[in-house]
Amino acid sequence: MPDLLIELFSEEIPARMQTRAAEDLKKLVTDGLVEAGLTYAGAAALSTPRRLTLAVEGLLAQSPDTREERKGPKVGAPDKAIEGFLRGAGVTRDQLEERETPKGAVYFATIEKKGRPAAEIIAEVLENAVRNFPWPKSMRWGSGSLRWVRPLHSILCILSDEAGATVVPLDVDGIASGDTTEGHRFMAPGRFAVTGFADYEAKLKAAKVILSPAERADHIWAEAQNAAFAQGMEIVEDKGLLAEVAGLVEWPVVLMGDIAEDFIHLPPEVLQTSMKEHQKFFSVKNPKTDRIEKFITVANRETADHGATILAGNQKVLFARLADAKFFWENDIRVAEAGGQPWLDSLGNVTFHNKLGTQAERIDRIAAMARALAPSVNVDAKLAEKAARWAKADLSSEMVYEFPELQGLMGKYYAAPAGYPTEVADAALEHYSPLGPSDDVPSAPVSVAVAMADKLDTLTGFWAIDEKPTGSKDPFALRRAALGVIRLVLDNNLRVELDKLFDAQLLRHEIALNEDGESRAALLRDLDNEIADHGVFGAAIRTILDHFDGDLSKHLAEVKDSLPDVSSDLLSFFHDRLKVYLRDKGIRHDVIDACLAMPGNDDLTLLVKRAEALATFLSTEDGENLIQGVKRASNILAQAEEKDGVEYSYGADVKFAEDDSEKALFAALDAAEAAITPAMEAEDFAAAMTAMAALRAPIDAFFEAVQINADNQVIRRNRLNLLSRIRMICGGVADLSKIEG
Repeated sequence: MPDLLIELFSEEIPARMQTRAAEDLKKLVTDGLVEAGLTYAGAAALSTPRRLTLAVEGLLAQSPDTREERKGPKVGAPDKAIEGFLRGAGVTRDQLEERETPKGAVYFATIEKKGRPAAEIIAEVLENAVRNFPWPKSMRWGSGSLRWVRPLHSILCILSDEAGATVVPLDVDGIASGDTTEGHRFMAPGRFAVTGFADYEAKLKAAKVILSPAERADHIWAEAQNAAFAQGMEIVEDKGLLAEVAGLVEWPVVLMGDIAEDFIHLPPEVLQTSMKEHQKFFSVKNPKTDRIEKFITVANRETADHGATILAGNQKVLFARLADAKFFWENDIRVAEAGGQPWLDSLGNVTFHNKLGTQAERIDRIAAMARALAPSVNVDAKLAEKAARWAKADLSSEMVYEFPELQGLMGKYYAAPAGYPTEVADAALEHYSPLGPSDDVPSAPVSVAVAMADKLDTLTGFWAIDEKPTGSKDPFALRRAALGVIRLVLDNNLRVELDKLFDAQLLRHEIALNEDGESRAALLRDLDNEIADHGVFGAAIRTILDHFDGDLSKHLAEVKDSLPDVSSDLLSFFHDRLKVYLRDKGIRHDVIDACLAMPGNDDLTLLVKRAEALATFLSTEDGENLIQGVKRASNILAQAEEKDGVEYSYGADVKFAEDDSEKALFAALDAAEAAITPAMEAEDFAAAMTAMAALRAPIDAFFEAVQINADNQVIRRNRLNLLSRIRMICGGVADLSKIEG
């Protein structure tokens, strides 16, 4: 079986496109080969800045012969239908065979195809791949019609086996395939022939080209660590930058340079970001001071002066870049020392969303929400509001304008010069977290309040304007925001009633969307004051409505009436996110549904606590068996209530009990209710489940010994009411009807 080697050699491919392009080449070619009947043992795709390479091992020498029977139209069908079938099958009318079927005589065609040589198939597949390659961006050059990411210079395509290597002949817009390639542009110019992948890889390395991106990255990292260690330094790890730099060079040469003393005092994140974004340098820090004092650059060639000229040029450009960063830093510090008010004022001119107002208006809403959340996180409301107002201030700073990825971090650095305490500084950085499922969750109370307020305002805002996520699209990352709120609540064991928070924030949005400026300001001010004073949404609304008469009061009442549907929909969205979150932690969806059906399901901490206790209970034999007993009681009761047209929910009396098991169940229910009621009030779900588990044996014994639908109607009604009591007591812990199985 021959091996196939393909190389598409071009001008420099952008580093960000190389990995995807290599995989696309592999998929296009291997899919085409398999579809044509050529199977293979294995395939690997590699890339350098100037080439995409595909090596396929164990390829069939030719596609197999095939024989296919295809069913056609009925005998006697219209001529056009038969002619269409003939064209599709590639046969003539005299090649058709008539066969009897249960539905009558039908034409059948036998299609036989001879296998084709691998080279013929490869040429077709590769030409199709080159002409239809899915580059994110591509270009044409010269007078040809071919599009490629950069001008394509040559195509290497050979099949090799024990007998040697042969070129697969093909021509794409005048670029004929061959068995030659080029080495390093500067250190090994000129073309050379290869006979297979091993020969190709070895000759490339001799020509100063490391073919494997992983090998280049490993070489860069090892050399960089050695250089830093020799100076008593450490490299700041950055896997993304390492992968990018490995895609910029074919023969990596690691060089280390110094950062001028003028810039060492800048925050390390500023130095690191500036060097990474502008020049793809690695940062090297002094472990004793945590300052960035040196940098690592990776050249694409060896030089006679061991990189001194390259390093000098890089340091010159770096000086200019860091001078800009220093200028931004010093200007921002002056603004911060003056209180930072110009930044806050300028946010009034920055649109957050065309339907949700400016960043300044958004900050007002976040500050109001942070005040409302302050008691739940046990923090001073004024401090929470102050932190919320400062958290977005750095969006107007020169440093964040240049490096948007530093937002939050610069707010932390600028907080102290602006006179803010440490809690406010930390909140500026941490309020964006958590950004993902593996991101750390803030635990400082002020940071938690601002982070929740920020995310809740985003969610309620887009719900208010009906810009909710769809199955395939979530442009405003609302699922991530909801998961962030869930993690903030659960990781910090917060007790918040989300429904009321949704209503309050939705009302702020509705007021902003529907009222004029003067009325809006008055309504929002009164709303925030009332919520701050009373902490109860309903009371706040009633008070505001009392303050305004006529059309405004009527309109606000209409707005309030429309909120429950939106709020409920948003809460359902949270519950869906919570299900995913808890499922990943091993809690079954039916357990979550059983707890969601209970009151207080907008208190996520209470909800999860109940779900965890129920999941533990159901993992025991008593739990599983009790569920079956409760379900049996509920089913019998439902059938009887439907048949009799009445609800059996009151009146079970032990004096009508005939059997000992019946009397024992009365006693067990009394004991369980006495234990479950205080346990539920204390939110001790484990104790409630334990008390409920004690019902398993009495319920089993009752069903074993007693006939519910007795001939005596008094006895029957008493027993049905007893079943109702089972349903009521157990249903007070969770809606067990939701449990499957």
